[in-house]
Amino acid sequence: MYWAEDDNMGPKAPCLESHTKPVNNSSYKMYHGTTKSAAENIKRHGFSQSEDGMLGPGVYVSRDPQKAGRYPRDVDERDRRVLELKVDVGKVKRIDKQGHHLQKSWHDRGYDTAWVPPKCGMVPSGLEEDCVWDPSRIKVTKVIKAKSLPSQSYYDAEDDDGY
Repeated sequence: MYWAEDDNMGPKAPCLESHTKPVNNSSYKMYHGTTKSAAENIKRHGFSQSEDGMLGPGVYVSRDPQKAGRYPRDVDERDRRVLELKVDVGKVKRIDKQGHHLQKSWHDRGYDTAWVPPKCGMVPSGLEEDCVWDPSRIKVTKVIKAKSLPSQSYYDAEDDDGY
């Protein structure tokens, strides 16, 4: 099940439910939490890969705007921004357990995105997330103040783990 994005950024991108695997070579609505100044920089110059993380280098995104709105953790909520994104996932690899044999090498095997499904034991919060190798696959469609997000999350989680 998905719902269509309502913007003027070209073809509409569906937003998948957290348990639904992304379909290869499709585009979806996702979110990324950052600061106000970083959001402006990303809008101007695009994303940059993180050096490392749970899934290795890439851009970490989530389907849950509430999860994204909690980041960065060491920044006052008034300075947080959530970037609504249109993400071309390319070829997707499901990484569903710690120590997965492709946990940090999925891109070396020809995958463009690593997907961690919810409640699979990868993250303490049980929330899903994605890591996109190539930042050019991500387009910012909207910038939202984190405190302006709806109060109800798509997930039932008491704490969060970080992208």
